[in-house]
Amino acid sequence: MESRTLTPPARDREIRERRGLLFEESRRGRRGIDLPPPEFPEPSREIEDEIRRDLVDGMPELSEVEVVRHFTRLSRLNFAIDLGLYPLGSCTMKHNPKVNEWAARLAGFARVHPYTPERLAQGCLELMHDLERMLCAITGMDAVSLQPSAGAQGELTGIMIIRAYLAAQGSPRSVVLVPDSAHGTNPATVRFCGYTAEQVPSDEKGCVDIAYLDRRVDGEVAAMMVTNPNTLGVFEENIARVAALLHERGALLYMDGANMNAMIGITRPGDAGADVMHLNLHKTFSTPHGGGGPGAGPVAVKKHLEPFLPVPRIVKEGEAFRLESERPRSVGRVRTFYGNFGMFVRAYAYIRALGGKGLREAGETAILNANYLRKGLLGVLHLPYLGPSYHEVVLSDREIQKGTGVRTLDLAKRLMDFGFHPPTVYFPLIVPGALMIEPTETESREELDAFIAAMKAIVEEARTDPDRVKTAPHTTPVRRLDEVAAARQPRVRWKPDH
Repeated sequence: MESRTLTPPARDREIRERRGLLFEESRRGRRGIDLPPPEFPEPSREIEDEIRRDLVDGMPELSEVEVVRHFTRLSRLNFAIDLGLYPLGSCTMKHNPKVNEWAARLAGFARVHPYTPERLAQGCLELMHDLERMLCAITGMDAVSLQPSAGAQGELTGIMIIRAYLAAQGSPRSVVLVPDSAHGTNPATVRFCGYTAEQVPSDEKGCVDIAYLDRRVDGEVAAMMVTNPNTLGVFEENIARVAALLHERGALLYMDGANMNAMIGITRPGDAGADVMHLNLHKTFSTPHGGGGPGAGPVAVKKHLEPFLPVPRIVKEGEAFRLESERPRSVGRVRTFYGNFGMFVRAYAYIRALGGKGLREAGETAILNANYLRKGLLGVLHLPYLGPSYHEVVLSDREIQKGTGVRTLDLAKRLMDFGFHPPTVYFPLIVPGALMIEPTETESREELDAFIAAMKAIVEEARTDPDRVKTAPHTTPVRRLDEVAAARQPRVRWKPDH
């Protein structure tokens, strides 16, 4: 398997070692553009020096070819989804159909300004309105706001809506329950909205402990946030009972829909009793994910929560569309304008291209791929929960660590030498030494087989030559870093030694 590495050849690594930062390559007076002489008198030397001090000093001065070569070299040192499997569990790093990018770059979409008058943006408003309807049909909910910029903001918006609704009933209550298998942003959202977060334990199957929940839910509990399938890769089989129990006592069910790609076209959270949920368009509906770019976290609600959705709302009147902002019970805006529109175009294109049958096939393939990996790695690494996997499979280093000292981080680093991005490590926290692996629905059987073979080779190597695994990676441009020092003493600004 060592030959399957996708890392740059030795020559590229040598070039990288010889090259410095752009600041170190800079030469005064070098430039990458050649402008015609100005029509007005050139500035005096004093003015030119002042402009240089204000705008140029401290910035690298380079020719065009130097800039292009620099960023081309960097691109060849990076791993990307277009190079190979990116199995980050709970993140859904999958291939994005290129036709989505074409659609998002159509001039009428790409060049529209947020302040464009409604009468000149009817196509954009229609796309957003139709996308909301599509998401309602997929989730079993009654209304959607596209405004939140990411999943975490969708969470925040959902809990704000719950608080506003309960306050309108007479009391917002004080506690929100969060399972120990939930996404890490859930407790932060709860605190940010003024609630106390309380943890709900999982049972032996990795699901919410119904008996504990029954004892805990009282008049102070406002809601429970459930990630489904959860971060153990387990489907909450008792989700309808959880919803009924909460509703009987006046509480609401929030569903974190970040892992909806394992449910799409198969089951609908609204049908199971969810009152509010968010979706990650950049997970389930193929819009780009990672790198700090724009995301989209639409929030979907049942009818009783619709008046509290963020403004503006898209309203269809006859054949025309308009934005409505006068909604007295709304939680207000959660961001400027209407959301990250380019993400809506990509998700819309994806849904229209696949249709209902294709979306269900995507969901079924996500489940199939996760279980294929689970079966292939059974007996290779410890499997803490024995039920079927859904969008991801969670393994641990418990068995391999005995006698070898090889831990999860070592396995992940060594995997880089085989041309794969490491999976998520040490999460969820309820599994010590966790490796959370999500193959997504876009990977072929051959790619999954290669990943399984790589993991088997690494585990076998850990038994015969543990030091080689502990010192990995060996073929990447940058070797293993001192992560503790990097966290405690971050070097975030370049400063020349001279």
